[in-house]
Amino acid sequence: MERLEAAGWKAISEEVSEESAPHVLARYIGETVGRRLSQLPHDKQVAVANQLLQSLASVAPDPDVDEFVGAIADGPRQLLALAEQEAPGVYALRPLTPLSETALITNAPDDPSLGTELRAELATADRVDLLCAFVKWYGIRVLEDALRAAKERGVPIRVITTTYIGATDRHALDRLVREFGAEVKVNYELRSTRLHAKAWLFRRNTGFDTAYVGSSNLSKAALLDGLEWNVRLSSVATPRVLDKFEATFDAYWADAAFESYDPDRDGERLTEALARASGTGASGELKISLSGLEVHPLPHQKDMLERLRVEREVRARHQNLLVAATGTGKTVMAALDYRNMRNERAGQLPRLLFVAHRKEILKQSLRTYREVLDDASFGELLHSGQEPRNWTHVFASVQSLNLQRLEQLAPEHFDIIVIDEFHHAKAATYQRVIAHFKPKELLGLTATPERMDGVNVQDEFFDGRIAAELRLWEALENDLLCPFHYFGIPDGTDLRHLNWRSGAYDRDQLGNLFTADHARARIVIKQVKDKISNPAAMRALGFCVTKAHAHFMAECFRKAGFQAAALDSDSSPYERELTLDDLKAGRIQVIFSVDLFNEGLDIPDVDTLLLLRPTNSATVFLQQLGRGLRRTPNKPVLTVLDFIGQHRAEFRFEAQFRALTNLSRNRLVDSMERDFPQLPSGCQIILEGKSKDLVLANIRTQLKATITTLAKEARDYSTDRLADYLKESRREIKELYKASNSWTSVLRRSGLADLPEQAGEDDLLKRVHAFLHVDDQERADAYTRLLSDEAPAYEALNPRDKTYARMLFFNLWDKAGGFSSYAQGLEALRMQRAFRSELRQVLDHVMGQTDHLPIPLGGPHAHLPLKIHSAYNRSEILAALGVARLGGQMPGSFAQGVLWDESNQTDALLITLEKNEKDFSPTIRYKDYALSPSLFHWESQSTTADTSPTGLRYQQHAKRGSHVLLFMRRYKDTDIGKAQPWMLLGPATYVRHEGSKPMAITWQLHQELPADVWSYSTITAG
Repeated sequence: MERLEAAGWKAISEEVSEESAPHVLARYIGETVGRRLSQLPHDKQVAVANQLLQSLASVAPDPDVDEFVGAIADGPRQLLALAEQEAPGVYALRPLTPLSETALITNAPDDPSLGTELRAELATADRVDLLCAFVKWYGIRVLEDALRAAKERGVPIRVITTTYIGATDRHALDRLVREFGAEVKVNYELRSTRLHAKAWLFRRNTGFDTAYVGSSNLSKAALLDGLEWNVRLSSVATPRVLDKFEATFDAYWADAAFESYDPDRDGERLTEALARASGTGASGELKISLSGLEVHPLPHQKDMLERLRVEREVRARHQNLLVAATGTGKTVMAALDYRNMRNERAGQLPRLLFVAHRKEILKQSLRTYREVLDDASFGELLHSGQEPRNWTHVFASVQSLNLQRLEQLAPEHFDIIVIDEFHHAKAATYQRVIAHFKPKELLGLTATPERMDGVNVQDEFFDGRIAAELRLWEALENDLLCPFHYFGIPDGTDLRHLNWRSGAYDRDQLGNLFTADHARARIVIKQVKDKISNPAAMRALGFCVTKAHAHFMAECFRKAGFQAAALDSDSSPYERELTLDDLKAGRIQVIFSVDLFNEGLDIPDVDTLLLLRPTNSATVFLQQLGRGLRRTPNKPVLTVLDFIGQHRAEFRFEAQFRALTNLSRNRLVDSMERDFPQLPSGCQIILEGKSKDLVLANIRTQLKATITTLAKEARDYSTDRLADYLKESRREIKELYKASNSWTSVLRRSGLADLPEQAGEDDLLKRVHAFLHVDDQERADAYTRLLSDEAPAYEALNPRDKTYARMLFFNLWDKAGGFSSYAQGLEALRMQRAFRSELRQVLDHVMGQTDHLPIPLGGPHAHLPLKIHSAYNRSEILAALGVARLGGQMPGSFAQGVLWDESNQTDALLITLEKNEKDFSPTIRYKDYALSPSLFHWESQSTTADTSPTGLRYQQHAKRGSHVLLFMRRYKDTDIGKAQPWMLLGPATYVRHEGSKPMAITWQLHQELPADVWSYSTITAG
């Protein structure tokens, strides 16, 4: 014991006995030495280990130690014993490359062939995973003996492949399944190559895993004689790479886009898909295939449908606009939305009217609804003389709904009305329909909510709201849109002297400036010649400020040798159609216009956009971008040239770059400084020359907004209402709460506050930021009641409201604030009128921003006031679970990432996805990610063994009757430097685990992740 204390192990010496002390010390020394050794290069590990053994032998001679001196071999040895355990006929095979080493295999004459190495790897593997774009018959034949032997040994084989260019041989896949017992999944996507990787992973129970990553599919050329390059990896030399390989493969395996293949069930479907992919399949009208398989929304569609439900169910809004780029499945979303409403009505079919302006759209939409509903007889057409018989589910042209027809239909006849291309709603034909009917639900669909006259349809028909708008990054990550190359180019224009009105530059002043700027026009022309590989073949759209600006740019381009035209609202329909046809046919290279392109223009082959007008509206920016994002076989990428000048302080670049990247403000600055290293596949953002400095300076100015700046804005807008200020200033609410600011302090600084300051007010105002995440109505209402002038006493509350009261209490005073009872703390709020007013306004505002539908906890957790997919901070979680209490655990002193709640028999796991390396040592660096929307991979604390009481409780919770709740946040901190709250993912059930100290556990979530959360929590994101 004295030696322990002398060695600095005082804390340990207090916990061990005299008898156990030597063993404890030996264990700690062993762990420390082992950890230090693992950080050394492999050759130095061997030398240091042998040196330690020699030192031990010289200091304390011991026969047991002497036996091992020098016994650690200098360099890894091949494990020959593995090969000896193999099936008859292949037992002598083993890879020429030792299992512990890496190598580059090129199928060169002096290299082992990849096929030979793979046969040897198969002979010693316990599990095999293969990822390849296509599988060929002769590739299987090269490996057939090894595959057959693997099957006889019971080796699980998983294969992921695609229908890419129709190259896969169906009978090769059939053979893999039937003869070799492989599980096969296929991606049938035809619009893009979702999977182009080629890789093998061989797992071994000994831990000597290997992998091959390179250019080789499962084909004869790839395995034997092709000029293929493949890197051989090993768990000894590259352990982290193999871990990522397995995690990524498992995520693909769980992805719904990769569908299980059964030759008997899916053979014909695969044959047809391969024929279409190779270009030999049938063309013509879309075939209606009522397979009985449920149509599922893609992630971006699921996200938009959820936000649509939030509008209806949380905010009680039943006239809604859905905005999504052409080609992203607006009609599919409308059909899925209809199916959801049908399901909510216990299978009853609501009366539906679907309105469009073209017969082709109606027929396609009807087919879509039939597919989604799995009902070939659903719906009737009203168009060109076709008359419905039942009038329950009608797909009508807007022209057919004339006054005479409308008079025959009661205003309440249809429960649901869907209007496609809603940007036409101002036309008399559409106005007639909208004015006549009074449906329970109205849904508008459009890709372009801004009309030719500059008016947004959401302002005219939906109180300025867009219920659900496509998130660009989701569509890009799902390969629904063409990747873009965005160039921010400095043009030298100084806009700082122009007038600023209603959140934008004075249109006439801006147009006059650009129309007279020949130097800027020359810069645009030069950049087109520099950035476009063949300007003569480009199909470009130029977005201008005014009609004069559009004609000016067209004339400048014509003088430079381009075929260019200008279109505006004065152009005749014939002129527009002719000019657009010329662009499609390549007879002209560029059309310049103002606003016209925002209205339903569909030229899929547009490959270049010239952004010649500044906009700090993310909606307008995305509409412009959407004109060129349609995928076509001949367009590898959309080139976007954005010309950037010097702007007024009011102008903000932040909105458009956040729309492009899905990054918060602070992380946007960091990413911009590093030239955007993480973008969806194929996309690039390049800020040239001074443009990078201009944009960064602009965004940093917004980040550095001081209370003086905020107070001046409030004084200029002459409002003491938080909502009015945020609308006028276009600031996000969290900007107010950086550096312990508050709305009340802004009002006091601006001279607009009318309530006197109270003792203790300042400390309370510093906690308002802790409520910015509140996103379920029940909690917001409960907090609001407790903050009202007529707030009930704590003792008068029902049990659920008492829990909400404790959540509010600890969110304000995470160390109890010196109060001896909850009633005393809540009573102290009564005199804080300014604070209570501000917090009520904050709660009202943030509830208008929520994206997710709160789902009540059920079963054993039904009494808890927590909602699945709502966000909570640490104080609220601990208070809701009953762990935080006066005289007991204080939230302010709780720092663990796991919590055992004895009273509810629940493990609460608090997960942070993207850790900051400086906050985590290598021994507690967790690895947490979503394998699928319903499977989550989580690593326990580094001290949790699978045989420990905690580890066993995780594994046996269902049998023991205990429960697991998962809480997850993306980052540790928010943009304003405050702790980010956790989203409750809900109850989870243990599926499996690997390892110990830490345990890598896979949990089955009872509720699927929201689509946007899944997009950033999956290991395959980006």
